[in-house]
Amino acid sequence: MLLASAVADAQAEQGDLFGWVESKPISEVWLNGGFYSEHFDRDKGLNNSNYGLGAEYRFSTVASATAGRFYNSDREYSNYVGIYYQPVYIGPVRLGVVAGGFNGYPKMRHGDWFLAAIPVASIEYKRIGMNLAVIPSYKDRLYGALSFQLKIKVF
Repeated sequence: MLLASAVADAQAEQGDLFGWVESKPISEVWLNGGFYSEHFDRDKGLNNSNYGLGAEYRFSTVASATAGRFYNSDREYSNYVGIYYQPVYIGPVRLGVVAGGFNGYPKMRHGDWFLAAIPVASIEYKRIGMNLAVIPSYKDRLYGALSFQLKIKVF
């Protein structure tokens, strides 16, 4: 019901089911409690519940800055900073990429910082939202997953 309402609202505002988001300045703060990851390699005993604390500052209808800390798939703490760029919409869903730095993965640069770009889709309705990232596997250093991040708008 909630998703159907969001789809109807987005289509009424945008007029089309698919297109480019018009870039306009806005100011919103979103908080999240980490991620839930559904790993592609289910037999490796990876941690799916990546709890933590993060924030997203949406300064544009197409871009936002993000930072946070979470308990990662290797059962170590990771930090991240990045920028979301989501210029495309399909109904109420914005599509794009989040690019930034991550640390805390013991097999990737011995836990030091590394850069990554990750495809991401977001849906927001009033004060709740969700980011869905498709995390690719990288050799035997990073494990691929579908990652779900629930968020709440606080300002």
